[in-house]
Amino acid sequence: MVSKIKRPQRSELLMPAGDLQKLKMAVLYGADAIYLGTPDLSLRTKSAFTLEDVVEGIEFAHGHGKRVYLTLNLFSHNKDIPKLEQYVETVRKVKPDGVIIADPGVFQYVKEMAPDLELHVSTQANICSWLSVKFWQEQGASLAVLAREVSYAELVEIRKKCPDIKLEAFIHGAMCMTYSGRCLLSNYMSERGANQGNCANSCRWNYKVHMRLKDGTIKEIELNEHTKDMYEFLLEEGAREGELMPIEEDERGSYILNAKDLCLMPKLDDYLKIGVDSLKVEGRNKSQYYVALVARAYRMAIDDWYANPHGWNADDYMADLETVQSRGYSLAFHEGRLTNHAHNYENTSTLAEWEFAGLIKSVETDYFTVEVKNRIESGDVLEFVSPTSRKTIFLRIYEFIDAKSGDVTMAVNGGQKPIIRVPFSLFDQEGQRELCAAYPEMTVIRKERPLTRDQWNRLKMDKEASKIELGQGSEKLYEKKRDALVSGLDEANLERKFKTPRLGVEGCCGRGCNGCLIFWQDPAYEKARELMLAKKQGEMLEKNSRGESHQIDAV
Repeated sequence: MVSKIKRPQRSELLMPAGDLQKLKMAVLYGADAIYLGTPDLSLRTKSAFTLEDVVEGIEFAHGHGKRVYLTLNLFSHNKDIPKLEQYVETVRKVKPDGVIIADPGVFQYVKEMAPDLELHVSTQANICSWLSVKFWQEQGASLAVLAREVSYAELVEIRKKCPDIKLEAFIHGAMCMTYSGRCLLSNYMSERGANQGNCANSCRWNYKVHMRLKDGTIKEIELNEHTKDMYEFLLEEGAREGELMPIEEDERGSYILNAKDLCLMPKLDDYLKIGVDSLKVEGRNKSQYYVALVARAYRMAIDDWYANPHGWNADDYMADLETVQSRGYSLAFHEGRLTNHAHNYENTSTLAEWEFAGLIKSVETDYFTVEVKNRIESGDVLEFVSPTSRKTIFLRIYEFIDAKSGDVTMAVNGGQKPIIRVPFSLFDQEGQRELCAAYPEMTVIRKERPLTRDQWNRLKMDKEASKIELGQGSEKLYEKKRDALVSGLDEANLERKFKTPRLGVEGCCGRGCNGCLIFWQDPAYEKARELMLAKKQGEMLEKNSRGESHQIDAV
């Protein structure tokens, strides 16, 4: 007989953390719970958590009355199994509030070796039905993370048929173009396994169509003002003979697989009404700014709904989310199926009208010290976004005082993470007591970002698409804004190149990722693999004086 799980009285806000500081910022800005993992055995090889960081992070969160869930959600290969025993023993000592697992074998192992741990089933298990939820409940799971592809109607039925297990649903973050984490494009294009936490995001690359002639030569189909009306690219699926689906491409190529970001703020009240126990935000690789601002917006929205569900309006919180860079927002699978407005065919970059200006490093007797994140110039307006107050403070600043030397400049760049002093005397309406109380260490500061015409057109098009998904926009107006964007984009896009290698065979990145096939299989990295096996759980390899990783030196 399946035992009943004690469910929380209110839905929790679950935020990601890619390092210790992001965990602390998530707590500060309103998360009820945080999920994290070390790079070895979670699905985020870029995680900066060591096991020592995990211990400190859990202690910090528990000290603030928050919960922490550890990710153990890789699909294991034989090479991963020897580390499981050490990992489980360490996890038991740090006492997380749950462990997120996808692999049935790993689930059974942890269940047997650590029966005191609460087990959560990862979204990687692709739970899309109440039957799957019941299966995992019978195996001993206390929480099931539903796949992003579950519609709201399906979620309602799952909640009704599975009342005695906690349910978790994604409400915000990046979307995968296939079933979450099941895409094989990355494996094929870059030898980097998505199910090993090392996805290369191949779906967001720019693709061009080429033509192979009968003699074997390959020619690019050049699209310009003279030839663009000569071609039409069509796709025919084998079982649908004669049903030709157009593929759009212009002289800039095509982003045919580029999904927009999920944002369910406009429908958040639906999720709160039916009692979804955990509302999850994606983004362990995202910035401190993302973690803080997204947590703040959803914290206010959730609290306000519980205080006054009938007077709740999503528009009150969307303005904050629009200050966070995104690929454009979509309701994704909420209504049951994607529309063309859930993809961005013209551009794959993240974009917003605002950017991360800085972070309060310390609160001194009569000034803040601020770590600068992006360039600030004389005359810029900084907005201090409080983690505890809904009030934000605007400050126009004209000069910058170096915190160490005292030198004064008219501009400061964020590249070297300079620290400046911002005297309390610059604030003409707020007193020192208010500033110290409402704007503590790790407070985020943002500023308006100068945008090109094309970037403004992209934002306008994305907003109109969001309105259409909500039944409020105009297809004709959307097409007009899309045409304005397309006409404004020039051939500069063709000159863009990735900084890092796109193919695994071009070289090892130096991290020893558990999902990088070229690292684990190529004889050239045999000595490097020995180093990886000898290092501690979660320990990242250091750089030498030439900027190369130790594992590459060992090759």
